[in-house]
Amino acid sequence: MRARIVLLAALSLSTALSAAELPDGYWGPDRTQPILDSTMRVRLAPDLAWLSAAERRALDELIAAGRILNNLYETQKHRGAATARESLEQLHAADSDNIAVQNLLDVYYLSKGPIATTLDNTREAILPTDPEQPGKNVYPFGLTRTEIDAYLAANPDKAGAIRALRTVVRRATKANLAADIAALDAHPAVDALHPGLRAKLEGEPASAANFYAVPYALAYAEELGEARAHLLAAAELVANQAPDFAAYLRNRARDFLSGDYESGDASWVSGDFANLNIQVGSYETYDDALLGAKAFYSASILSRDAEKSAALAEAMAGLQAIEDSLPYDSHKTVRTRIPVGVYDVVADFGQARGANTATILPNEAAHARKYGRTILIRANILGDPVLFENSKKKFDAAVSARFEADLSSNGKFNRTLWHEVGHYLGVSVTADGRSLSEALGDRADLLEELKSDLVSLFAAPALRASGYHDDVGLRGHYADGILRTLQSEQPRPEQPYQNMQLMQFNFFMEHGLLEMDGSPAELVINYARYHEVVTSMLEQVLAIQHAGDYAQADAFVTRWNYWNEQLHGALAGRLRDAGIFRRTLVKYSVLEN
Repeated sequence: MRARIVLLAALSLSTALSAAELPDGYWGPDRTQPILDSTMRVRLAPDLAWLSAAERRALDELIAAGRILNNLYETQKHRGAATARESLEQLHAADSDNIAVQNLLDVYYLSKGPIATTLDNTREAILPTDPEQPGKNVYPFGLTRTEIDAYLAANPDKAGAIRALRTVVRRATKANLAADIAALDAHPAVDALHPGLRAKLEGEPASAANFYAVPYALAYAEELGEARAHLLAAAELVANQAPDFAAYLRNRARDFLSGDYESGDASWVSGDFANLNIQVGSYETYDDALLGAKAFYSASILSRDAEKSAALAEAMAGLQAIEDSLPYDSHKTVRTRIPVGVYDVVADFGQARGANTATILPNEAAHARKYGRTILIRANILGDPVLFENSKKKFDAAVSARFEADLSSNGKFNRTLWHEVGHYLGVSVTADGRSLSEALGDRADLLEELKSDLVSLFAAPALRASGYHDDVGLRGHYADGILRTLQSEQPRPEQPYQNMQLMQFNFFMEHGLLEMDGSPAELVINYARYHEVVTSMLEQVLAIQHAGDYAQADAFVTRWNYWNEQLHGALAGRLRDAGIFRRTLVKYSVLEN
């Protein structure tokens, strides 16, 4: 019961309204249409006929919670998001056939807010609003890394709260403190579950040069309260049919008050779910370009393929042997079986919305150690032939023709799967017991994603030796690892995924795994060098994570994260000339009513 993705051809729309007729400062079709022309539009329409009546009603409640978290995510990213969205919706309501306004709505949706990525990979506002901030809207507007680092150096007792995963940082003005104390008065459950918070707020010296942090449970109390109600309603509906899922939803609702996520994570990872699953909450920190510390909200509603999930779980045996073979000394004992499921995406919200292929959560080291982690494979994204064709076009434009047959959708599936397993393996805390995010700051996400990419490629020969792969499967796994490194534009500094992919490309080139040959020059893959080169890079990454040395991490990133127009620029131009879609705009059939 795999979902079908329908590719909608990019439309060359006439510009019924000129840019001059839009309000001042709003992007016209001359700016929005080129972005939309480079965007693949997909529609996810999974077959949900097999859901029970109770599950369908529960799905409506989960969707309602997701919509709330989607708006909250946009607010976390930009303080003007709600106003911008409302202004665009008002323009659309006044003239629903206006192409210029529809384009703006599409670009806002694609960008998850009013700041869009241009075709030159710069970030610009699509209408009059504040410029994007490194700390988005979870730190004070205008806060710089220099200012917050100096403050934390002078006030180390504040570091824990300010760097915490789920807190909003504020300047300690009288108005801010008074507003937070009033919010605490209005939400006694938050007050009860955060002992000591009131005393800290009431005792905080008021000064614009002083900073304090409040938990998300207080900062977003109204929104999370509404989302909680929908999760609890969904739990009630499925309690008899799916008691473990209901327990998870109740615990996650409680997590929204406590902020620690432990009860929800424990029941999520260890529960035995039936047809539905949901990734919901704030986990990933890559939107925080200031400290790399704050998690942003998402929700991903998933329908489980029981048969494929069971088959995949059987194939995951032998993780300890792979862990023990990794090129570092401080090996850990891993669980022999970890929860892994194959799903169709029903609807995504917030940070999760897009063409995300797979997830492994939770990220917090203590929760992973005590309860393990769950892997969610999104089959209707990962295995769709239309999306694969766009990837194939990109690969074929870069590599020599003799390698074109190596790339396969099965290789993409397995490289992605073992990337997620890679998060579970290797270094999870520093040698002195610190979390990687605490030790490595804004480099932590990049290095963790890089480690997981490399673990996936490192494990490939062992998977061949075990019979998981045949020769064709191994070659497909490896080929997708090369596809992963190809960039159609120079990454911005705050893009961890794209930068770690560029780092791999450069390392592979300098160590002979990749080389340019022919006229015009094409990439040649030296498969005989693959395992040695990957092992070398992985060994360095694991050593940096284990040491927890920020300066060492920064130097490593600087060494390998470079862009040369004669090499990278020319290759990127070839990819763009091949007509590949550079972005994906995903819509969901269940949200169309």
